[in-house]
Amino acid sequence: MKSFAELQLIEPLLRAVKEEGYLVPTPIQAQSIIPLLEGRDLLGCAQTGTGKTAAFTLPILQRLSEQKKIELRNAPRVLILAPTRELAAQISQSIKVYGKYLHITSTVIFGGVGQQPQVHALSRGIDILVATPGRLLDLLNQRHIRLDGVEIFVLDEADRMLDMGFIIDIKKIISRLPPKRQSILLSATLEPEVVALARTLVHDPIHVTIPPKKETVESIQQSVYFVDKGRKDSLLLKLVADPTVKRAIVFTQMKHVANKVSLLLTHAGIRAGAIHGNKSQGSRTATLEAFRRGVVRVLVATDIAARGIDIEGITHIINYELPTMPETYVHRIGRTARAGAQGHAISFCSETERDYLRAIERFVHRQISVVRDPSYHSDAAMHATGAAARPPPKGNRGHRGFRKTGRGQRHRR
Repeated sequence: MKSFAELQLIEPLLRAVKEEGYLVPTPIQAQSIIPLLEGRDLLGCAQTGTGKTAAFTLPILQRLSEQKKIELRNAPRVLILAPTRELAAQISQSIKVYGKYLHITSTVIFGGVGQQPQVHALSRGIDILVATPGRLLDLLNQRHIRLDGVEIFVLDEADRMLDMGFIIDIKKIISRLPPKRQSILLSATLEPEVVALARTLVHDPIHVTIPPKKETVESIQQSVYFVDKGRKDSLLLKLVADPTVKRAIVFTQMKHVANKVSLLLTHAGIRAGAIHGNKSQGSRTATLEAFRRGVVRVLVATDIAARGIDIEGITHIINYELPTMPETYVHRIGRTARAGAQGHAISFCSETERDYLRAIERFVHRQISVVRDPSYHSDAAMHATGAAARPPPKGNRGHRGFRKTGRGQRHRR
């Protein structure tokens, strides 16, 4: 596919896409847009950063513009579900950007902020609603939203939805949708749970799978410090004091650790801020904007809070805590080295994280370069095996490292 014009898109959409600087469709766009314009259901497997948002928003905007109907109060024609506030906001922004030359109305709703402005927007009548599951169910139960008029339903990042414990919420929402509709399910992985959900959602779908890119990972300078857990703070302060660390994201597993690390950096005179699920939406938005503008130099984040964030100029990713899943490591470090820029990914590995690192190295098919700083190097961490190489069992930890809310229990964001 050489251009967007070959995808049968109408002129207002082509103009908007061109103004955003997009000339050639990505593989998922090239394979998805025409079938979606024809009304086919879609089961798509693609990572963040592949252009999947445009792959479904462009045909949705075109279909709505060609079949214009009277907007009904509280009854959207399109429902797009996203797992996090940040992703929902980004999808909503994409709809506004791509649809700026069309008379299509949209709004976004999520928790963490007052519901009244969202209720007011719904009451005016909208074409497209972007929502997170928790707030959507709240407003459904309060009768502020009707879903009987939904013509197109999109479930984005289905794997993350399930990992966050949204399965019951999703099933409740699907049960309120009209049976005759177009359905789109997108996921970074097609694990058995995702496939089982897809069977209840899509009918005779077009299948689109975009293999994860390896080039980004290969272009990043990756290194690891084997360090005792109690020495991580000191090592982090030493690293971020380096003036070459111009803009960095520090990743932690837990929210309270993100808070602790952010305070550590702030007290050391380093401009830092934290984002995670316990932060208010206003706080998270302000911190992200400060990081984007360079007011904050170091962003400390949990994986779910940082999902979908795409900010240019990130020079370093620091894994203060290694992720429990190797795929997450790739997602983390892929936020640097964008657009051909040089990027650095530095990981801290304590003794009980050693097996996590082994899994990561198997996944990326390479041995990560070890930095042997004599002030911090831990032979115990480097050579740990067996029970010493993994965290001790905890009652609230599932078999894959996620909090054991259970896939059938609600864990709202």
